[in-house]
Amino acid sequence: MSQFDRTGGVASDGERTDRVDGADASAATPRTESRIPPAEVFSVLGNETRVEALRALLDLGGDESPVSFTDLFERVDATDSANFSYHLDRLAGHFVRRGDDGYEFRPPGRKVVSSIFTGTLTERAQLGFFPAEGSCHACDGDLHAWYVDDTLSVGCADCGAIQVSYPFPAGALDGRSTDDLLDAFGHYVRHHYCLAADGVCPECTGTVETSLVRTPDEPDQEVAVEHACRRCRYDLRSTVGLLLLDDADVIRFHADRGVDLSSVPFWTFDWCVSDAATTVVSEDPLRVRLTIACAGDEMRVGVDETGTVVETDAPELDAR
Repeated sequence: MSQFDRTGGVASDGERTDRVDGADASAATPRTESRIPPAEVFSVLGNETRVEALRALLDLGGDESPVSFTDLFERVDATDSANFSYHLDRLAGHFVRRGDDGYEFRPPGRKVVSSIFTGTLTERAQLGFFPAEGSCHACDGDLHAWYVDDTLSVGCADCGAIQVSYPFPAGALDGRSTDDLLDAFGHYVRHHYCLAADGVCPECTGTVETSLVRTPDEPDQEVAVEHACRRCRYDLRSTVGLLLLDDADVIRFHADRGVDLSSVPFWTFDWCVSDAATTVVSEDPLRVRLTIACAGDEMRVGVDETGTVVETDAPELDAR
């Protein structure tokens, strides 16, 4: 049902591709004054003392207020102050901000610390089958979830159909019951798709372009929504239905019938995880119509080739 693909962004000669649609992206938008080369990022962080310094800065509250050199030095196993000062200088500028009052995190440094010490980059976990709410869109069988290779999946144990499969950091498993884990997963995935639909890349906050695409080779999905980031080449694909979870009329249609779309797992709605409710009404340009049922009523939503809702037909709308 879903696809997560990070490709592109770097040309074959190793240089970043900053041209979009034949134009120079640097001419279209302001660029940063300086950029640390990707290889240098790993070089800077590939040192135990510097990683310890970042951890000490976190422990001492460096994301809230500056921490003195002395306090940091006392928390790190460094050979001498001059050596430690050298390592802090390597972190300063991009990962750490150095001021008269001491050192504090810059956003990239805080993100690195979060990724390293919460297990996003360092931990791997597996979790076997456990029950999940809802029934299979293909055979009406019971749903189960499992966590393997940093990805949480929800699918049918009877026919093998997948409702959703999406990367999810291993830290999410820490201290959560399976019910809480699925609840967090639902919010996490929805947040990513809503950001992408709003034109913001969930990975780099770059500009995302959305379009409908034909997917004849994918089971249960002949038409998909594709979100593509122009900056980092992040690619996110979903059913058309998932695009409508944040639509005001769709939310109101369900709310009027006692269903809160923000709290019910989206994989329990067939129109979100398959093409069962999707009809192609035009090929060129590609346009579709979704027929969404709830509590004995139906609404129809038209979506154009850019993923934009262009028409909505629901009982309460007709009555206005």
